Amino acid sequence: MENNETNTSDLNFDNRIPLEDLKNAVDAIKAELAKVIIGQENFIELLIVSLLVDGHVLIEGVPGIAKTVTAKLFAKTLKTNFSRIQFTPDLMPSDILGTSIFNVKTAEFEFKKGPIFSNIVLIDEINRAPAKTQAAMFEIMEEIQVTMDGTTYKIDAPFMVLATQNPIEQEGTYALPEAQLDRFLFKIKVEYPTLEEEVKIIQTHHERKGSKPQGLINAVITPTQLIDFKQKIQEIVVEEKIIKYIAEVISKTRNHPHLYLGGSPRASIATLNAAKAFAAIDGRDFVIPNDIKRALVPVLNHRVILTPEREMEGMSTDSVIKMIMESVEIPR
Repeated sequence: MENNETNTSDLNFDNRIPLEDLKNAVDAIKAELAKVIIGQENFIELLIVSLLVDGHVLIEGVPGIAKTVTAKLFAKTLKTNFSRIQFTPDLMPSDILGTSIFNVKTAEFEFKKGPIFSNIVLIDEINRAPAKTQAAMFEIMEEIQVTMDGTTYKIDAPFMVLATQNPIEQEGTYALPEAQLDRFLFKIKVEYPTLEEEVKIIQTHHERKGSKPQGLINAVITPTQLIDFKQKIQEIVVEEKIIKYIAEVISKTRNHPHLYLGGSPRASIATLNAAKAFAAIDGRDFVIPNDIKRALVPVLNHRVILTPEREMEGMSTDSVIKMIMESVEIPR
């Protein structure tokens, strides 16, 4: 099928929404992370997009490719609180959410907040904890609150969960339920670096002479700026034909012969939100089909399930998603 996507770099247009500050802030985050992280441009951009639309991110990749380091350094570019939770098989829900403790002086129970009460939360190896601990994350990821002993505790904005998992190691792990997977905006598959990138990684590590990379990263965005950026993204223009394009792609995942499970309406909304952020980062106040295409794979690859036959053949969800994208006519 002929691809008639518009190259926006060749267009001159006047934005109705001022996006210069947002674009400069995104460039500042990328510049800070580039001091330490070599390559991984797509990974970093997806983290930024997720932050801008209040999304959570599932990061998947083999050990040693800087998943956790990138997530920690990304959090350091923001002037917000950060906490890290290491998921283990013996972790209990109260270890994450907090617990009520009896205060002898007041003769009353007091709620002691757990490490989830932060702004950016890194959950390392999320698939190490059992189902009851994973289920404790449902409410907080969707409603940004915790209900304990009949009382609801709100979490201050911004709130973002960055969760990592290793796709290779299966022993001692618990697969995430579909309901929890659906709460992640993106699933980012982090790949090995190229040969040139690996040479640079080794070289920069040698040149640091043992100094910690965290000391090189500065905070460049405040919560107030972030609120302003999010409001601007909500005002990005989306034409009806673009909305129909999203709906057609997601609808096709539900009756595709290679897929056992398709995307939900939440996937459609996630695609729309991510596309608006992609447009804003590029300095546009309107969404184009290419923004949708950039969002679809990370939005869908954890929400769709291959049929057993296709899985046995070694087919990937990415390839099926791209197949569906190519089968839907691009709006003009």
